[in-house]
Amino acid sequence: MKIEGACSCGSITIEGEADADAVSICHCTDCQTASGSAFRVAVPVSGATFKIRGQPTIFIKTTAESGNPRAQAFCPTCGAALYSTTPGEGQQAVYIVRVGMLKQRHQLMPKRQIWWRSARSWVGGLDRIRKLEKQS
Repeated sequence: MKIEGACSCGSITIEGEADADAVSICHCTDCQTASGSAFRVAVPVSGATFKIRGQPTIFIKTTAESGNPRAQAFCPTCGAALYSTTPGEGQQAVYIVRVGMLKQRHQLMPKRQIWWRSARSWVGGLDRIRKLEKQS
């Protein structure tokens, strides 16, 4: 499916083709730390279709478990997380785009959860927590 999105301030936009069946929730501790939340939701986008306008800031992170470096991109103005990919010059093979920045996020339901062993114990019980339509 075609996806498009922007950071919070709008200075960086992305578009591309994503596989809606490949949306994942990642519970790894790197994603928890980087997102400031209990998990991160992302979808892979082929580098052949990935287009970006604006200049993201790239942070190279070496993950603890695999040791493979990952380029984490975010907006230098508003700090919004954009994607991760393999470090290097030029177009990469795949970009793991943060679903929360996409206009189509309501259509991108996660199909799997990875790094479940790092999941916060309360994540499985979210349906039991009181829900409010908006902040009161």
